Amino acid sequence: MFGFWSSASTCSSLTGKCSNVMAFREQEPACATRASDPQIFPTVTVVTPSYNQGRFIRETIESVLSQDYPAVEYMVIDGDSTDETVSILKSYGSRISWVSEPDRGQSEAINKGWKRATGEIVAWLNSDDIYLPGAISTAVSYLQNHPDVALIYGDGFHISQDGTSLGRFPSEPFSADRLKETCFIAQPATFVRRSVIEQVGFIRDSLRYCMDYDLWIRISKRYRLQYVPVPLASIRLHNDCKTVKDRVATYAETVRMLRSNYGYAAPRWSCGYAYRLLDARLDRSRVWGRVLFTASLPGLCAWNLVRFSRKAPVREFWRWAIGLRGRYGKLLNEEGS
Repeated sequence: MFGFWSSASTCSSLTGKCSNVMAFREQEPACATRASDPQIFPTVTVVTPSYNQGRFIRETIESVLSQDYPAVEYMVIDGDSTDETVSILKSYGSRISWVSEPDRGQSEAINKGWKRATGEIVAWLNSDDIYLPGAISTAVSYLQNHPDVALIYGDGFHISQDGTSLGRFPSEPFSADRLKETCFIAQPATFVRRSVIEQVGFIRDSLRYCMDYDLWIRISKRYRLQYVPVPLASIRLHNDCKTVKDRVATYAETVRMLRSNYGYAAPRWSCGYAYRLLDARLDRSRVWGRVLFTASLPGLCAWNLVRFSRKAPVREFWRWAIGLRGRYGKLLNEEGS
C-alpha cells in the first residue's frame, strides 16, 4: 500500500533536563510556522527508513514531531511492513509524509527519501532511535554559524529495548586518521548539508551494515566534519539490530569497505574480523572450544592482515601494536566499532 502527504512539525520548549543544549546554542530560533523565512530557518529533511519496527516507531516519530525547530520536512520510508507500522503511520494523518512499498533495504529507503528532500540539511533517524529535545535546532544553529562545516555530529546515548540508558556512544572530536581505525560518529546524531550529499553521492545501496561509516569517509575526503559535544540522540540496542545480531557480516562488509576507500583496512579491523569469525563458530564455553579459539586466532588474524591490511602504513601497525600490551586474549578482542 502507498501513502504520501506533506509534513509539518510541532513546537515545544526544552525541559530542564536538556538545559545544556540550550546553553550551547549560538543562535536559538524561536518557534514559528513552516512559512518562516528560509534564510533564518532553513528546512531540515529527516528520513526514517522502516521495516517491521512497529513497537518502536511511534516513539521515533514523536521525537521528531516534538522538536522545537519550525521547518522540518519529515518522511517515513517503509519497506512494506507486515506488523502494526502502517496503521501507526496512518494515525498521524497529514502530520508526516510516508510511503509503504517493497524496497531493497535500509540504504535504498534512505536514498529514496533524500532524493525527494527539499531541505538544505538532511539526516536520517532509524525507526528504533530517537532525537533528544532540541537536536535539530542545535544542528542548524551550528551549521548556520559555520558555513565551512559540511557535517556535524553530536553525542549519542545507547538505550535498551525498553529505553533504559546503557551509556554514552564513544564519540570523539574529528580526526581523519582516527576515522580509519574506528567509526566514532553517532549516526542518529548527524546532520549534513544536502549539497554535500549531491556532490559526494548518496548512500551506497550495496552496503547493508556500514553504509553510514562509508558515507562519513567519503565526505571527510572533501569537506570538514565537526563534533559538537551536545547530546542529540539515543541509539536503541536490541536483539533485532542488524549490527548486533550479524556481527560477522558487519565486520566482513566493513573491512572490504575500508579497503575500497583507503586501499587497506586498519589492522584492528582485520583482526577484529578474525576474532568475530572464530567467536561465532566455536563454543568457548567448552574446553575444546577455548583451546581451538586460542590456537586459531593468531593464524586467522595474520591471514586477514595479509588480505586486508598489507598496504597499511607502518604507523597503522604501530598504533595497533601499542594496544597489544596486556593479556593476549583481551588484546585481539579489540573491536573496530
